[in-house]
Amino acid sequence: MGNNDSSSAPPPAEAAIIHRPAPTWRLVLYLAWPVLAQQGLNFLVTQSDRYLAGVYQPEVAYQAAQTTANYLQWVIISYTLFVTIGSTALVARFVGAEDRQRAIHVTNQALVLAVVFGVAGSAAALTNLPRLVALLQLHDEAAEFAGAYLWPLFLLLTFQMVESVGIACLIGAGDTRTGLWVLGGVAVINLPLAWGFFHGLGPLPRLGFAGIATGTAVSHMIGCVAVLSILARGRAGLRLDLKQLRPDWELMRRLLRISVPAGLDSMSVVAGQLWFLTIINEVGEAASSAHGIAIGWEALGYLSGGAFGTAAMTLVGQNLGAGRPQQAARAGWVTFGLGLAVMCLMGVVFFVLAPQMFELYCPQPEKRPVVEAGVPVLRLVAFAMPALACTIIFTYALRGAGDTRVPVLFTWIGFLLVRIPLAYVLTQPDLHLWHVSDDPQANRLFGAWLAMFADLWVRGAFFLYRFASGRWKKVDV
Repeated sequence: MGNNDSSSAPPPAEAAIIHRPAPTWRLVLYLAWPVLAQQGLNFLVTQSDRYLAGVYQPEVAYQAAQTTANYLQWVIISYTLFVTIGSTALVARFVGAEDRQRAIHVTNQALVLAVVFGVAGSAAALTNLPRLVALLQLHDEAAEFAGAYLWPLFLLLTFQMVESVGIACLIGAGDTRTGLWVLGGVAVINLPLAWGFFHGLGPLPRLGFAGIATGTAVSHMIGCVAVLSILARGRAGLRLDLKQLRPDWELMRRLLRISVPAGLDSMSVVAGQLWFLTIINEVGEAASSAHGIAIGWEALGYLSGGAFGTAAMTLVGQNLGAGRPQQAARAGWVTFGLGLAVMCLMGVVFFVLAPQMFELYCPQPEKRPVVEAGVPVLRLVAFAMPALACTIIFTYALRGAGDTRVPVLFTWIGFLLVRIPLAYVLTQPDLHLWHVSDDPQANRLFGAWLAMFADLWVRGAFFLYRFASGRWKKVDV
């Protein structure tokens, strides 16, 4: 690994993408489509997991447990940002400045941090898991199901951390295709493993509901091995070098100076979402189940935004590293325009096909309240797609510039001053300002989503203003 000579060879085309004489929109699509494809595979896995819980487990408690468990899985994704954002930003800067050796050094130091954060996060989560589930107002059988579901995910967290950080470094180098192949492979492996552990197929033990998450955890472990193998051979001008795994405290501090605010921002979002979830869980299991299914379908929108956001983060970072702030701004705006178009298309799908989307996971007559509660909120969020596009794509673009501190304030304003207070008010059982169903749970869930709708538009406006101001061009990383 330490003797791999790939660093002395000319970097592949995808590692120096900003030097290509191509229109900006082509560069955006070049970077975005692999991430979009990979996100699509992840979406299929999530829907497959939801299908297992919804069709093969008739009790609504299982779907309520899965809703809460999926939110806590989001904690894992956000936790990885404490290392990945700085990794992408610094690698992109050094690649843009044509300083390949420093990009390699960042990659190796980021992998060391991934192991440290992974082990620490796993230990903290496993020792506090029952208390965390109880804090989210999930009780009795649903709480027990959620805890069993989350155990394997937190146990193998370190593997997912290393996998995510390795891919983040490659993205900074302009290589989004490796992430597609690795995470696409993880998704493909995840599907049979989840079904196998759920039903006990072949040599796999029958784990039932917890088997869904076990399949996910094991597939990420395989993905981690794949990423390390790729970096050991060298890819996109980056490589794994055992000699460079020795801690460089100054570089780690620099990396964390970028990543920690981004991680706090994302964890603030998760904390707000979990607080929001406690309000919904108190409404009832039907509301919690409908909320989870609606959020699952909404993923078509925000995962699309994340794919275009990844392209924005890479292009903004590389162009700033090359001393091209105006081109960085242009890349951000072009990426936003393309992502906005795709997300608005998803909004049309939500509005038109909402009933069919819910009936797919709730075919039993006893789950009709879940459908009645879920269809109105999925149609409501269709009108929030422009705001969600601003929030997601400009967040990524600002992270590519290393501007990760001010956005935390936007998150706190959105959740603490808009979503959470409004959710408490609009979910009151004696409030009768709208009527979407004869079921009180459906009306209260709609009130909660009205609060979310308002929050998305407020935060979207803030992120749009921040990027348009251009202050991110002067951020020192």
